[in-house]
Amino acid sequence: MVRMSAEERRESVIRAATIEFARGGYHGTSTEVIAKRVGVSQPYLFRLFPGKKAIFLAAAQRCMEDTIRTFAEAAEGLEGDEALHSMANAYTKVIAERPELLMMQMQAYVAVAAAEQEGDHEFGTDVRDGWMRLWDTVHLPLGADVDDTTTFMAYGMLVNCLVAMGFPPGHRVWEGLYPSARIKGRLEH
Repeated sequence: MVRMSAEERRESVIRAATIEFARGGYHGTSTEVIAKRVGVSQPYLFRLFPGKKAIFLAAAQRCMEDTIRTFAEAAEGLEGDEALHSMANAYTKVIAERPELLMMQMQAYVAVAAAEQEGDHEFGTDVRDGWMRLWDTVHLPLGADVDDTTTFMAYGMLVNCLVAMGFPPGHRVWEGLYPSARIKGRLEH
């Protein structure tokens, strides 16, 4: 049996944490359940990460980076409406195929609000920095137009909310969205 390197094990922790935090949120997910999913002990988990917050932030950052990469690849060589529809199609495909990424995003937003109320402002800064990289990734292909970027991101958040609440493709709530922002096919939960 081949042993995993610490970096490979760290990657497996981030993947497992994404799934578990997506399901249970920051406060509702124990490091024990993450360690169990990975197949390591909690002490080993804490040799890879200094604590639960670091694990959550690594999962949130990975989720954001995956979304940024999705948008960047979809918009490559495109601009304006072509970029907009390509990014929307790519994103709706990703969240339909990997719902844990959407739910991890939503959990990150909730965790920031909770941390801010507890006086932890560093937590929010890290998540907001990732979100701003996401904003910048879509801003340029959309012609660096603030109104177009805001509209695109607003539609994206609406899509996030509708998918998170389980509205199926074809439901009337999707009718007002441009076709590339609509979820296609059956959603997996």
